[in-house]
Amino acid sequence: MNRGIARSGQNRGAGFGDLERDLVYHFQDQQLLREALTHRSLLNEINEKGRRDNERLEFLGDAVLSMLIAEWIMEVFPAGQEGELTRLRSDLVNEKRLAEVARKLTLGSHLFLGRGEEQMGGRKKPSVLANAFEAIVGAVYLDGGVQAARDLVRCQFGPVLEEVKREKPFFSDPKTRVQELLLTLYQTPPEYRVVEQRGPDHDRTFVVELRLKNLLLSSGTGKSKKEAEQDSAERFLNDLEENPFALL
Repeated sequence: MNRGIARSGQNRGAGFGDLERDLVYHFQDQQLLREALTHRSLLNEINEKGRRDNERLEFLGDAVLSMLIAEWIMEVFPAGQEGELTRLRSDLVNEKRLAEVARKLTLGSHLFLGRGEEQMGGRKKPSVLANAFEAIVGAVYLDGGVQAARDLVRCQFGPVLEEVKREKPFFSDPKTRVQELLLTLYQTPPEYRVVEQRGPDHDRTFVVELRLKNLLLSSGTGKSKKEAEQDSAERFLNDLEENPFALL
């Protein structure tokens, strides 16, 4: 795209073909894409009736992206706990990561910027790039619906998530994580004790205590011993997340 055109904001939709190919998405409404690429600095310098910057689409895209990433990592890490999943989502959608995705799409070269922002290197600013990518997600959502946005997000973040899967083996079941933690800290495995059984044989509930030697760490319930053990381990991990110094 000619940068003089991008600065002036007079482009009417030409030059988006390369970007749409990289996005693996073709817009039915090219004005949505144009809006997603329009930085607010441009509107301070031109008087074009009906022209809007990308901040509204950025607002929408931020929410859509967060939801779709949350949905995806819950599928990929079924044993992940809320705190872990929240941290992972934050890592995937932070400014640095979004700017990296935007750079791979060469999004900066497609932006409509004002002259001042252009001169200050706006095309390379992480904040500008990250916001533009969120605006693109919002635009795709409005143009093609949630499935189109989902396809876009999974296409662009697929390699990142594969890398995370290799680097984060701790997304295992709660019992495994508790055992690894206690063996690392105390060289002692956890002990699970069935302390109560409730209800008739066909509808029994087990109560299990999780202990480190004689120290009670938590208790859990379940319709089987295994389920109760997992519940007690999960409760302990949740308590530890709220008070990380509990075991010191």
